[in-house]
Amino acid sequence: MLRLLTIEFHKLKYNRASKILSIIYFGLLTSIALIASIKFEFGNFKLHLADAGIFNFPYIWHFNTYVASILKFFLLLVIVSMMSNEYSYKTLKQNLIDGLSKKEFILSKFYTVVVFALISTVFVFVVTLVLGLVYSDYNELSIIFSNLEYVLAFFIKLVGFFSFGLFLGILVKRSAFAIGAMVVWLIIESMFKGFLYWQFRSAEKTGETVDTIMQFLPLEAMANLIKEPFSNLGAVRSAANTMGEVFTKSYSVEFTTILIVSFWTFIFVYLSYKLLVKRDL
Repeated sequence: MLRLLTIEFHKLKYNRASKILSIIYFGLLTSIALIASIKFEFGNFKLHLADAGIFNFPYIWHFNTYVASILKFFLLLVIVSMMSNEYSYKTLKQNLIDGLSKKEFILSKFYTVVVFALISTVFVFVVTLVLGLVYSDYNELSIIFSNLEYVLAFFIKLVGFFSFGLFLGILVKRSAFAIGAMVVWLIIESMFKGFLYWQFRSAEKTGETVDTIMQFLPLEAMANLIKEPFSNLGAVRSAANTMGEVFTKSYSVEFTTILIVSFWTFIFVYLSYKLLVKRDL
């Protein structure tokens, strides 16, 4: 494993674009802290986001992992360019000539994906912990380290998403086309979701029926790992309760969703390997 990772990071070391994208990505993750300085003023109404409870433990784990997961597209560019460069610079063929098997080649890419996801997760964990310790109204250890399942969900989400990008990078061989293929798949899932709503429009619980089916699709499953946190904010829920609205939405990380994303991760890596085996290099 260490040998394969050494090979991959040696390649990335001399890839300027990957370095720049990685720096931008981690820079943006750090900039989550800037949210604390955002203030809204409308006449006599003033809102300081840091005082609104978004950095309170344990809610901050949910909020920060959700926001950080939006930025994953920057590292996706690194993953797909890493794969397209193998074809552009003929390093894939050279690696195989030098004795690297196709299985080892795919594993080296997957290990890199896991390392990127792990570094991102640790980085988000540290940033979140620091922000929470500075701004949170709650400092009890039991509260600080509750809801850490969102950190695990963030890691699994990144591994699944980057594995999808790895597969598309091998499939189409070009970074721009791989990103385009990801966007096309997102559109397909969205159109299918719309079709399901139309198909089950007369059902008693249309939304639940559609969600039950959609949860098995890859991008939808990844999105379901960390649901939007905004309506889960204490201030929002209090305001809704005042107006007679009751939230029944579940924000927890579902074990079933973890299994579905893990299954898709395995499928993407396996298909990447099978595609490489069958392809004439």
